[in-house]
Amino acid sequence: MFTTARKPDSVGQILKEEFLGPLGLTQGDLADATGLPRKHINELCNDRRAVTVDTAFILAEAFGTSEGFWLNLQAMSDRWGALNDPQRAARIARARPIRRRETAPSEPHA
Repeated sequence: MFTTARKPDSVGQILKEEFLGPLGLTQGDLADATGLPRKHINELCNDRRAVTVDTAFILAEAFGTSEGFWLNLQAMSDRWGALNDPQRAARIARARPIRRRETAPSEPHA
């Protein structure tokens, strides 16, 4: 499993630093352009809301990116969080591979 000590940039960081700031947009401007509630945009920007597939498509349309760009950012943050939070990592570590059970040979069909 790939792990890194450096926390990846969050969706909120990328949204603010690579899109809103350089384009001179406010969160309100983005809300107006996307039809998303201002609270939704604020929660995304402040990492209190995760990007859903629907939101990824909306952001992709607004900024001319792919939805995968936003979903991959979210997935990288989610993976890092799961592996770097001791409680979550311990919970994940308890999982074991499922082995196929041996079954008795079946009777031939007539």
